[in-house]
Amino acid sequence: MLTVQNLHKSYQVGKTEYEVLKGVSFQIEKGEFVAVMGPSGSGKTTLLNCISCYIPADSGSIRLDGTQIARLDEDALADVRNRKLGFVFQDFLLLDGLTVRQNILLPAIIGGSVSSAEENRADRLCEVFGICAIRDKYPAEISGGEKQRTAVARALINQPLLILADEPTGNLDSKSSRAVIHSFEQAKTALGATIFMVTHDSFAASFCDRVIILRDGLVWRTLTRGETQRAAFQDRLLDAVREMGKE
Repeated sequence: MLTVQNLHKSYQVGKTEYEVLKGVSFQIEKGEFVAVMGPSGSGKTTLLNCISCYIPADSGSIRLDGTQIARLDEDALADVRNRKLGFVFQDFLLLDGLTVRQNILLPAIIGGSVSSAEENRADRLCEVFGICAIRDKYPAEISGGEKQRTAVARALINQPLLILADEPTGNLDSKSSRAVIHSFEQAKTALGATIFMVTHDSFAASFCDRVIILRDGLVWRTLTRGETQRAAFQDRLLDAVREMGKE
């Protein structure tokens, strides 16, 4: 589904060059829920921005469903972002003048295709994420957790190959965070979604199938949940973070 190989990215600040990604490699399979964690400055957000091609990598390969997306022109990239990638941001980015249902349909509207199939899919997403009762309300009238569930539904309206989530629980309380992570689980189990989430939150990461831990621009360790209970997997994540701090 997604293959990242030997990814490098540096920034120039004055006369100084800072290497942020130093050869990151990993693979995400269809239907996986994968998180990337790491301390500030480890390269998490830069990695996400490189995968979406909002910033260019210096070298390395990013393949989405076999296509080397970094080599596409801007028009082709715009089509990939609208049809093959879904985005969930920390700040929701809902349009205040649109209802919940209209916000969910927004990527289809931008893509110029709002048929009965898209409208039925929007209604189905409202059911999956438990927001049918608020679908005719406006963002100012709903809670933070409901806004983020709406954002997850919006990310899925075009049936993307991959959802990229940037700190999706960062602005939420614990109850709303749990509701949003449950939405991702629902997206995976009910809709077969593939999700790649950047987070600093071990609680959110503990629901994932795998967690990639970055340190100083490299993959330091990858932890797989397997049959481990969520709480036990969170303990493993916290142990890994503590070990990394000691090193």
